[in-house]
Amino acid sequence: MGVLRIEPARAQTWAARSLEAIWRTYDLQLTIYALLLAAIGLAMAYSNSVESGAVVLESDSTFVRGLMWAGLAVVVFVLATAFDYSWFRTFAWPLYFVNLGLLGATLVIGDGVGGVARWVAIGPFQVQFSEIAKILMIIVLANYLGGRQGRLNGPLGILGACLLVAPPTALVLLQPDLGTSLVFVAILAGMLFLTGASLRWLGVLAAVAIAVVPIAWTYVLKDYQKQRLISFLYPQADPQGSGYQLLQSQISVGSGGLVGKGLTNGTQDRGNFLPVQTTDFVFAKLGEELGFIGAIVVFLLFTVLIWRILVAGWRAKDPFGLAMAAGLASMILFQFVVNVGMVIGVMPITGIPLPFVTHGGASLISVAFGLGILQSMNIRQTRAEW
Repeated sequence: MGVLRIEPARAQTWAARSLEAIWRTYDLQLTIYALLLAAIGLAMAYSNSVESGAVVLESDSTFVRGLMWAGLAVVVFVLATAFDYSWFRTFAWPLYFVNLGLLGATLVIGDGVGGVARWVAIGPFQVQFSEIAKILMIIVLANYLGGRQGRLNGPLGILGACLLVAPPTALVLLQPDLGTSLVFVAILAGMLFLTGASLRWLGVLAAVAIAVVPIAWTYVLKDYQKQRLISFLYPQADPQGSGYQLLQSQISVGSGGLVGKGLTNGTQDRGNFLPVQTTDFVFAKLGEELGFIGAIVVFLLFTVLIWRILVAGWRAKDPFGLAMAAGLASMILFQFVVNVGMVIGVMPITGIPLPFVTHGGASLISVAFGLGILQSMNIRQTRAEW
């Protein structure tokens, strides 16, 4: 019986060709855009640490925590890229129940401010499982919609997707976290639209959602949530109360001018006039310190990042890949538009973070996880052609 031998030279050539093929299909642009946005987020964390009077390199400073989360996000991104994305289709249903378990655990053992339960303490870290739930929900929906390609012309397929999203959305609303629940809805709408669902039935779904708004307003939303939603219409009515956050945010953005006051030179932060400048309203701080030019750079980076995400979906050789990219692009676009909109006063304040830039580990890691899955798709699509 003959023995199969692989000559070392040929094995090395095959390995070199494999690495070359992987590198050729790896989307370097997507990675660069994400890293630049994360770097801007770290710059804002550094500025916050300096202006708060903290020692920048102390272990509990905003900047050091940001570095730790960024390092962990890089590890997650690399591992997700190396992992074969097709396995996520196999384990989609177990991931769905893990998702529900994490959100349920947040309600039981979670901590928060003002009687809410939004994060769980794990050692020195505070993890917001609802951020991770966004990516897990995208995976589950991508598996569901990908398996029904060409069969979304009727109401049943669309209704099934809605039923999948309903339980995690309800659990998030119970925390209560209106912003994240709206992100779930945006993910669902974007994925249905980009995967070819019937526009007629999507219109019906939108009409039903609008009809439910009065019911949600009366029986679901808390009083402080209602006040947040209406304060953007006329914040001057309560400048020291519900309108304070928005007014100070607008002052911060407007005072930045064309080129900004410079990093660490924001007067709104130094005077403690702008609340939550490290999280939901970090864009106001960015506008003050980096000005209109800095804001435009961030806008362009988000635009090209979302474009590369959609390109990965269009190049995918299976419906799961397209649906996965559609969900990630919808999530990032919705959060960007709403966060910037609420900072400048054209949208209600809903507590939605700005991806990459908002200081928060769970948000950064969840986006890194999603981008890693996309890169796994990119490099493995070529392997199928060998």
